[in-house]
Amino acid sequence: MALIQCDFYSEALQLSTSMTVILPQPARSRYRVLYLLHGLSDDHTTWLRRTSIERYADRLGLAVVMPAVHRSFYSDMARGNRYWTFISRELPALARGFFPLSHKREDTFVAGLSMGGYGAFKLALSFPQRFAAAASLSGALDQAGAMQGVEPAWRIEMENIYGDLGKLAGGPNDVMHLARKLAKSAGPQPRFYQCCGTEDFLYDQNVRFRDQARALGLDLTYEEGPGEHEWGYWDRMIQRVLAWLPLGTG
Repeated sequence: MALIQCDFYSEALQLSTSMTVILPQPARSRYRVLYLLHGLSDDHTTWLRRTSIERYADRLGLAVVMPAVHRSFYSDMARGNRYWTFISRELPALARGFFPLSHKREDTFVAGLSMGGYGAFKLALSFPQRFAAAASLSGALDQAGAMQGVEPAWRIEMENIYGDLGKLAGGPNDVMHLARKLAKSAGPQPRFYQCCGTEDFLYDQNVRFRDQARALGLDLTYEEGPGEHEWGYWDRMIQRVLAWLPLGTG
């Protein structure tokens, strides 16, 4: 595997930022790619430091792109930077320009943990024509439903991201709404994988999304079991995600 620390300038963010990229060996013209998204307190290096993702991806000949988005919830922030524009439009174009990554939908996947699980499902639900599969590990999947009775400091942070929280439900940052919208569409629908530990503080959000996705008839694989919001669980479950991905023979 080749491990690349890529520092570059983002037009969307108007600042220099970074991504960590894993490329398999031997070299080939185009790699299947997993965009792997970090959580709230993490950055583009954390998956590599806290799991064996490099070793797991090597077995599969899978490229992995891990960008940095800070505490943005993968959104164009009301008071902050345009991280949704960055992650959904600029980053894929830059990554394919810098590295030999496939342009094909059937070769393109997205996954993430916690805030990154939200980001992964938000991307696949918003752009189902781009992603064959998406995975959420302990994802924050019902942001609108979780805003009742939150602590003042958290409410302020969420308002900095989303603006008026009363308008979050039913909008483009509400993955529950995006799931309903996808279910009504006639276009392609990605496969979804969702897991959460039963002791995780986000478990209730995951149950709500699971129940809705099943009622809507989305192609959802769901797993739960003992586990908290921690890296031992995510290191185990990312292996489950990679085994689930529709990689075929490549």
